[in-house]
Amino acid sequence: MGYSTELKNHQNEQQKFKVRLVFLILMVLSAFSALLGRFYYLQVFRYDYYQTLAENNRISIVPITPNRGLISDRNGIILAHNFFVYTLEITPSKTDGLQDTITELGKLVEISATDLKRFKKLRAQSHTFESIPIRTHLNEYEAAKFAVNRFRFPGVELKSRLFRHYPYGTLGTHGIGYISRINENDLKQLKENNQLSNYKGTEHIGKAGVEQAYEADLHGITGFQQVEIDADGRAVRVLSSASPTSGNNIVLSMDAKLQEIAEHEFAGRRGALVAIQPKTGEVLAMASMPSFDANLFVDGIDFDNWNLLNNSPDKPLINRSLKGIYPPGSTFKPFVALAGLESGKRQPPFTISDPGFFTLPNSRHHYRDWKPSGHGAVDMRRAITVSCDTFFYGLAVELGIERLTDFVRHFGFGEKTNIDIQGELSGLLPTPAWKQRRFKQPWYMGETVIVGIGQGYTLVTPMQLAYATATLANNGQAIRPHLVNAIVNAKTNQVKLLPHTIADQLNLNPQNLEIVKLGMMDVTRPGGTAAAVGANAGYDIAAKTGTAQVVGIKQNEKYNEKLIAERHRDHAWFIAYAPAEDPKIAVAVIVENGSHGGSTAGPIARKVMDYYLLGKIPVDPTAPTVAPEATVANAPEVEEEPHD
Repeated sequence: MGYSTELKNHQNEQQKFKVRLVFLILMVLSAFSALLGRFYYLQVFRYDYYQTLAENNRISIVPITPNRGLISDRNGIILAHNFFVYTLEITPSKTDGLQDTITELGKLVEISATDLKRFKKLRAQSHTFESIPIRTHLNEYEAAKFAVNRFRFPGVELKSRLFRHYPYGTLGTHGIGYISRINENDLKQLKENNQLSNYKGTEHIGKAGVEQAYEADLHGITGFQQVEIDADGRAVRVLSSASPTSGNNIVLSMDAKLQEIAEHEFAGRRGALVAIQPKTGEVLAMASMPSFDANLFVDGIDFDNWNLLNNSPDKPLINRSLKGIYPPGSTFKPFVALAGLESGKRQPPFTISDPGFFTLPNSRHHYRDWKPSGHGAVDMRRAITVSCDTFFYGLAVELGIERLTDFVRHFGFGEKTNIDIQGELSGLLPTPAWKQRRFKQPWYMGETVIVGIGQGYTLVTPMQLAYATATLANNGQAIRPHLVNAIVNAKTNQVKLLPHTIADQLNLNPQNLEIVKLGMMDVTRPGGTAAAVGANAGYDIAAKTGTAQVVGIKQNEKYNEKLIAERHRDHAWFIAYAPAEDPKIAVAVIVENGSHGGSTAGPIARKVMDYYLLGKIPVDPTAPTVAPEATVANAPEVEEEPHD
């Protein structure tokens, strides 16, 4: 039996072991080198990046919202200010069982569905260590009730926050405007304007009027705190801070008492009034009736109030001063008269014999005068005084629509006045080119006829008509209207007066101006269409009444107010300036469905002028009184027409 013996080659085994060992050492060294290289890269090349991330995990920036600037009238009466209210706020990071906490709070103080919706929205936009309002505007009883039970609610605090307040509610709302909660559209606009960072922590923004137009001045500059936070997101300490800068204060050209008188004199009727200082363009009053309480919008208007305002047939949310467009009626006649005089188509002693109607050549259609029997012999001055339609029918035809519209455009008709708040409409001055674009139809001579008395396609806003009246009173110099007189710097109290801007300058013949102005002065004297308005005034008033048709009247029909539904009755216009020899105020008033300018719109204008020129307050026990709660000095820091 044979045996074979296999002997190990120890030298060969040792050689293989050494190779493996070297390979393993090289692998370890390579891995270690890679780790060292990565460590060096992170520590040296990426140091700044990771240090920033670490600091952001440790430090958070908490915004401090600035106090919004105040808004006052020309006499220092505060029309928009800020006040402290109690708010109940929850800091999520300090609260165990958030939903249970809210449920228990609801048993103590009322928390509505709107409150909860707002809280959830704000929570999604905030850090866990920031306090979020769950309920605002707590009364004293509710605040005290929570204070007694404070120990039961860790992470819930009673705080005071600044809220916007309009002390006179509905007064001047369409001019002053209002603020409301920032929405997605606002955020998009702020981002596009590179202003988003300055609105961190801010919940409200101007939505209308001066509050919107002067938002950049009123808002201020947001401050901040650098807060150190722990791993659970709880604030540990404040590392640094920068105080916010309050918004600038705004001084309006509006006279609050004048505004109040204007609004009160409408006595529940719909319409608008604009009063302007002719030489400066300062808007003294801008009433749109009915109005609404701006305070409803500050913290987000509830559904019931929104539904009430938005669906009201009286449309209180519409600023009739800027967005209400109406035919001007006979208030257009002084400007047509000036066009006739300046063009040479009518020169004294030009006179017509008014039979009570006007006819075009080769036509049997009668364009009737408001006075069926006619006015007899009528020159330019008397045509304005008695509002003779027949005179202006013929004048418009002789001027032609192009020449007429080109001239009156200098008074602001057919264009925006560019007042310093948003939302203004431009009205309409019709031309053949416009009609062709709009209706694909030619222009007819009969349409020129009725433009001569402010009817047809012609449309104006109350602001435009006030601006035109002020320009006429100012002898052809048009000053851009504005609602803001000055901006007061919050830090230095330096007053920046806003300049008066000349928008246009007409070189009018003084003799032509005199004829028109005398005719307007006669309007408020015996025999004029508004004699009652000028009676015992104590100063001379230059004026013009007007009636704007709402529904058409057929050729053989007669306007009968009593047989027409109230909202289909004619609108009543009245324009005026006074004192006639040195105008200090120009007014345009429209009373919707008011029928006669001299009897409905005229008295409103008279009350406004009496107060502004004489300081005369209407004697009416039901009239409210503007009693300044605060002034800037003591405000909290924090086809035909009927008779005109």
